[in-house]
Amino acid sequence: MELTPRERAVVALELRPPVPGLVPTFELEFQLTEELLGKSWHEGEEWKDASPAERDRMLHENAELYVQVAEELDYSILMLTYAPDEEGLYRLASYIRQLVGDRYLLVCHGDATYGIPSGGNMMDFVVDLFERPDEMKREAERRVKERLERSKRLREVVDGFALCADYAFNYGPFLSPKMFSEFVTPFLAELIEGYRNMGAYVIKHTDGNIMPILDQIVSCRPHAIHSIDMQAKEMDIKVIKELYGKEVCLIGGVQCSLLQTGTEEEIIENCKYVLKYGMPGGGYIYSTSNVAFKGLPLERYMLILEMRKKYGWYDEEGRPCPIP
Repeated sequence: MELTPRERAVVALELRPPVPGLVPTFELEFQLTEELLGKSWHEGEEWKDASPAERDRMLHENAELYVQVAEELDYSILMLTYAPDEEGLYRLASYIRQLVGDRYLLVCHGDATYGIPSGGNMMDFVVDLFERPDEMKREAERRVKERLERSKRLREVVDGFALCADYAFNYGPFLSPKMFSEFVTPFLAELIEGYRNMGAYVIKHTDGNIMPILDQIVSCRPHAIHSIDMQAKEMDIKVIKELYGKEVCLIGGVQCSLLQTGTEEEIIENCKYVLKYGMPGGGYIYSTSNVAFKGLPLERYMLILEMRKKYGWYDEEGRPCPIP
């Protein structure tokens, strides 16, 4: 019996032997709906003055658009971001369930750990880490507990959570490995354990060169790590797969920078590389290294899906097709 898109994602997230067919795919966000389908997400200021009836209509339309995008692009996971608040998110997920049941794996934001601070408060954040470390740890603990408590109701309608605090720049982590182990790792582990205890899947997203802290992130037991940002120094999906492919599912690898400025040949070679080294043994979900962002030519994004259809197959024995 053919697996549903959701079931294909679960096979990868649970590191099961791959099943025959195409490697699963998704994006944290797909922002090219106008170009693909002639429709736009309801977002931002639209929610501000909407009446309850208008708000409900927009949530229904966003739910329908999520399903249309998934069907058009063969996504296995829907990352739900286009909702005004947590109540809207709950209803959005419920409306998608009404449309397609459990056909897709539904996830939403769920991080609570310290990421790279904004430019406006970066210095204050750094000073606080050195001058008020115990208070910063208590705040980290409070944030985790609050997030887990708030997520209990969302877990009724979603399958998992994407943790989207960024930890690194292209050249390396914002915090040293030692500081990361003190101010992030124990709280990330607690957050992931809490979600796992709810029966939820956990995808940890972070851009940049995370190699100096990747062992710590993996030790926190997320089901998957996104986005294997290969434009960053030292990030190579081949190396990461060899080191951690038996412990955690890998997601991503297709360079957004190449989609923006690279040649078609460079994009094709990048896609072939991530499929060639990400797919063996399973535990891999194909995606870009960030999102399908507004302004990206649609044909560039469709090219990476074309490469998936050409090279992203597992045979009856679960072996990936040969990639030249």
